[in-house]
Amino acid sequence: MKQVLTPMAFQHAALVDRVQMDRLATYLIHLQKWQGRINLVGPQTMLDPWKRHFLDSAQLVPLLPDGKPKVIDLGSGGGFPGMVLAMLSAADVHLVDSDSRKCIFLREVARLTNTEITVHNSRIEALPPQKANVVTARALAPLDHLMDLAAPLLGPSGMCLFLKGRSVDSELTASKKTWKMRVRRISSRSDPEGVILKLDQIIRRDDR
Repeated sequence: MKQVLTPMAFQHAALVDRVQMDRLATYLIHLQKWQGRINLVGPQTMLDPWKRHFLDSAQLVPLLPDGKPKVIDLGSGGGFPGMVLAMLSAADVHLVDSDSRKCIFLREVARLTNTEITVHNSRIEALPPQKANVVTARALAPLDHLMDLAAPLLGPSGMCLFLKGRSVDSELTASKKTWKMRVRRISSRSDPEGVILKLDQIIRRDDR
């Protein structure tokens, strides 16, 4: 049986302070409460939430640009990674989800934890251009489709941080038929089969 990550071990691994831990703990309490009503995350992942959700999200914090970057989190669902990034960084985080119940949950967590976020209850395709510094997503869509969704929302020098799993190689191969981009692969700290894709210098191949 795999060892479950404890809150103390998470705090040490993610280098978060006591105030941040308190906010994340409140977040988890309400995630557990709401999970019984609506499917916010995979049920099995709640057996190890500090690793599967909080560390998985927190590992993106050191990859964010300095200052107060604008971050768009696509298909936020239960708030990962976007809500965690808002709690642990200075980023201006926007969470996007078309499910109004999930958006209500996200706004309630933000209220209870005094976290500054913007929630867009919208289909991603319906968002106006955002000129984001960073677009994030987790378990949302194959990479070629993610790029279609993310590219219109990025600023000129923006980048994508996508949490991916074992299919990453085939997804990269498929996406390169349509997209030119610089790719950096970073091993996941929460999943031995996972990878963070850091993508920038993004250009659609048919753009002139």
